[in-house]
Amino acid sequence: MSEELLKVSNLRAGIDGKEILRGIDLTIRPGEVHAIMGPNGSGKSTLSGVLAGDPRFTVTGGSATLGGKDLLALSPEDRSHEGLFLSFQYPVEIPGVTMVNFMRAAVNAKRKYLGQEPMSAAEFLKMMRQKRAVVDLDNKLASRSVNEGFSGGEKKRNEIFQMAVLEPRLSILDETDSGLDIDALRIVAGGVNKLKTDNNATIVITHYQRLLDYIKPDFVHILYKGKIVYSGGPELALELEEKGYDWIKQQVDGEK
Repeated sequence: MSEELLKVSNLRAGIDGKEILRGIDLTIRPGEVHAIMGPNGSGKSTLSGVLAGDPRFTVTGGSATLGGKDLLALSPEDRSHEGLFLSFQYPVEIPGVTMVNFMRAAVNAKRKYLGQEPMSAAEFLKMMRQKRAVVDLDNKLASRSVNEGFSGGEKKRNEIFQMAVLEPRLSILDETDSGLDIDALRIVAGGVNKLKTDNNATIVITHYQRLLDYIKPDFVHILYKGKIVYSGGPELALELEEKGYDWIKQQVDGEK
């Protein structure tokens, strides 16, 4: 069995004094794809935010390690440099900053953290051309300001392009299927699948089975009231699609 990439133990966290995560346990190994599903308010986006270091959330207990390092002790920037990537549900626009400059700065910041020489402009542009092909990103989009004037599908495609460039060890896709039409969904999911290797892992946070038709998970976890209440294989997502979240509520709340 391969070593643990992400190890989350009894993680508890909240916002403004309200507890949202009530003891999350999750182990992810290289090469795996994990889907996290659950109704609104169950803590899915809070979990992604806590792992990425969103300062709005306060960790009140438990631990999380990435490649054996204490994730919670690292700044958001260092978590990124260590190989954690978060694809936002609603990517922000950064007017006046071109994608080329933005991504080159991000790549060279990571290289500096790892003690490597910065990438030259020529090397970087060559890499950008290669990575654009992964998600069929138009050259004009890559030359524009970050996400400015992009459609919802273009923003999500741009996020996967950034993921391709940064080559993270652990990618968290927080409802990346939100608002996508079927063609954009296929392209985004195809990009995620192309980037999968035996050395990286992905967490897919979603409400719906439809994304999992394209990104095949090894494990599915159902989050409810701040805890993972069920874990299983891909069949669990199909069962959830068939029975709905009310089934989970009845199962869990009925057990108490």
